[in-house]
Amino acid sequence: MVVKTLTINDQLVSARPEQTLLEAAKDACIHIPTLCSMAGISPIGACRLCLVEVAGSAKLLPACVTTAEEGMVVQTHTERLQRDRRLIVELLLAEGNHVCSICVANGNCELQDLAVEMGVDHVELPYQFPHRQVDISHPRFGLDHNRCVLCTRCIRVCDELEGAHTWDMANRGRDAHIISDLNQPWGQASSCTSCGKCVNACPTGALFHKGATVGERQRDRDQLRFIATAQRQRQWLREVPKSPSQ
Repeated sequence: MVVKTLTINDQLVSARPEQTLLEAAKDACIHIPTLCSMAGISPIGACRLCLVEVAGSAKLLPACVTTAEEGMVVQTHTERLQRDRRLIVELLLAEGNHVCSICVANGNCELQDLAVEMGVDHVELPYQFPHRQVDISHPRFGLDHNRCVLCTRCIRVCDELEGAHTWDMANRGRDAHIISDLNQPWGQASSCTSCGKCVNACPTGALFHKGATVGERQRDRDQLRFIATAQRQRQWLREVPKSPSQ
């Protein structure tokens, strides 16, 4: 196996073939903020929080979908990057209806953690206050569109780990939102297996267990990592024995 050597924040880092900058940095204990990325599902570069500066590139590159190459020189926490990340977090907060004090994910929310990390103690942008619905038609779970950040984790985990593809994205821009089946209420989505993987993957309080109160949101990401690893290693597949005639 050919190992690549690159420099991240003036530190020499080794990367395996096909490994992304985000993965290489994580292995080297270098933190790069992200919201849409999650171990076990495919990266898409949606949130743009993991943008990094790469020497020789005129534009910022998303670390989660950029393959680490030999000799790369990468900076992850320049003043420009931190300013842009703070702006992204502010845009997410201003575009939705995020009231942490009454959210089930309060204290266990990745957007909230990012706001603290970026020093966002107030939002300078005008709030949009969109009129969004809450879907509690499912017997076990609920969907609050007000808290959704369009990370598409639910879409990818439902498709890639559960194989149901209940979730999808509809519309564009400020009208973009996730839908179940062909825009049916979640409780009427015949493809949903009620596995709860999407709820487990959600970084905010957009997907939640019905009956959960403020600050009660808990996640078991180890379960998703276990399923993803077992699927990748084909641990649950058995070879069908051949008949004597074959």
